[in-house]
Amino acid sequence: MIAASVCALSLGTPYVPLHRLPGALGDGDETLAGIVVTELRVPRLVLALVAGACLGAAGLVLQEALRNPLAVPEMLGVSSGAALGVAAPLVLAVSLPASVQPLMAIGGAALGGGLTLLAAGLGRSPSAVLLTGAAVAAALQAALLVLMVMADQLDLQLIYRYLLGSLSARTWDDVTGLWPWLLVAVPALVLCAPVLSVLRLGDEDAEALGVRAQRARLAALAIAVVLIAPVTAVCGPVAWVGFLAPHLARWFNPAAAAVRWLPWSAAWGAVVVAVADVPARLALAPVETPVGAWTALLGVPAGVALLRSGKHRPSARRRAGTAAGASPEGVQVALAGRAEKEADTGTRECLPRNDQGSDRASVSRGAPTEAEEAR
Repeated sequence: MIAASVCALSLGTPYVPLHRLPGALGDGDETLAGIVVTELRVPRLVLALVAGACLGAAGLVLQEALRNPLAVPEMLGVSSGAALGVAAPLVLAVSLPASVQPLMAIGGAALGGGLTLLAAGLGRSPSAVLLTGAAVAAALQAALLVLMVMADQLDLQLIYRYLLGSLSARTWDDVTGLWPWLLVAVPALVLCAPVLSVLRLGDEDAEALGVRAQRARLAALAIAVVLIAPVTAVCGPVAWVGFLAPHLARWFNPAAAAVRWLPWSAAWGAVVVAVADVPARLALAPVETPVGAWTALLGVPAGVALLRSGKHRPSARRRAGTAAGASPEGVQVALAGRAEKEADTGTRECLPRNDQGSDRASVSRGAPTEAEEAR
């Protein structure tokens, strides 16, 4: 992350050497290098880190809540719905203030995710949720294509760059617009993290432990929507960060649980977006390419490689299940043993003392003495 941050602040036009970065940050508006670094590159870097952290955390929440490593915002209609909510007013010439765009993105993302869960029966089957989400995402993308046909040439270029995910020309105003949503999402995310470890057990075991699986899954989807939609409103749908970051967190720490994976998933998401933004700015300079194209180009093969390597580490997954208490058979055995122990203890406590004494006397009378055996 440090190397990507230094490259993001130094490379480009004008080039700012490493030893001049502190001076450029201190100069502010006095020199050209100071203006470029403080007003363009620093807010772009901060936005990349915040957006990547939100997408990485949201990806882990969706994968753990649906018990599917392929459950990503792009496959559940969440990202497509958020993009549709932002692009529709632009094409329909509806003038909206910038502060309303996150609300439109949240509405679209909630629509896409809600349709997915409702069509799949509130997520009772993880595979059904994923397949239904792919269908809902395809329908929302078809609606986006209809909007692109209706748009004029200028709006078409804006929508095309937006749909690929871009950090170009982002300022401090875009960064500050995300903080109110983060103040809502981060505490909810902290409270949701322990429940994710229980949802991994399956709906029946989660219900046995006192967690209402369907409500918990809806709450997890709501938190993911609040994390994804504001980022999509500002940057567009930055693809496959929510897929790659959770797998990196699991691969480097396979014996942990969702509570420990969550901050690492957010950190890896920030690293992925910050690293991908460097070639997005410099690969075809002076033309900038969308950062979402680079995250998809690098994220999909890397995620598939991590999935394949994870299949050859069964002991690590077994240790993870033991650490999280995530074995359904283990939970059932523990519950049965505890219930049997409590029932046995309660039965002995309910016996009166004379009954216990008569019981012991009968037991002692049932055993013949040595004198009786001699007679």
